[in-house]
Amino acid sequence: MAYSNFKKISQIEDKFGITFVRKKLFENVKPLQTSEWLNTTLSYSSFASSNNEKTKSESIVMPILVELIKENNDFITYFSGSNLDVDKEKELNGECDFIITKNNGSIRVKAPIFQITEAKDDNMKLGISQCAAQMYAADLFNKKNGEDIDYIYGCVTTGNDWLFMKLCEKKLFVDKQIYYLNETDKILGVLQNIINTFK
Repeated sequence: MAYSNFKKISQIEDKFGITFVRKKLFENVKPLQTSEWLNTTLSYSSFASSNNEKTKSESIVMPILVELIKENNDFITYFSGSNLDVDKEKELNGECDFIITKNNGSIRVKAPIFQITEAKDDNMKLGISQCAAQMYAADLFNKKNGEDIDYIYGCVTTGNDWLFMKLCEKKLFVDKQIYYLNETDKILGVLQNIINTFK
């Protein structure tokens, strides 16, 4: 899978001319109250084995995304494990952990606005490179398909740690703050803030 070939930030910088910038992305984000269902679901996830990415995605990431979709009246949808094949020669192809798109009723990926990459072996730095490649691919995908979307958001997560990013033209802004699972209301607040920019 080509996206997994990106293991260093320098690869993204050299191959695509993207500049990485550390920046506080979400000032004064309002936390979003978590539902009883999500609190219960996440508390049950602690009983599941969390030694691999698939388990984390099923028990932690997916319930948070379901909560987000519920709060937004199906304005968005997500794809799990779908391919985003944009340019094989540039290694911009392969499977993505999660792609959030505007919900247009399609059963295939259209208008991606947000990429989520699970940090393999809890390696956040490795996850940043892979997520950046997927964000860049999503941007090219939107332009190719005439989607008027000026920027792409992304997130690298271990399930417990969440780091957000934003790609605008050739600059990729990496948030200075990492959010943790024990502050799920803040994670949802950031996710809602992202969705609101596309409404």
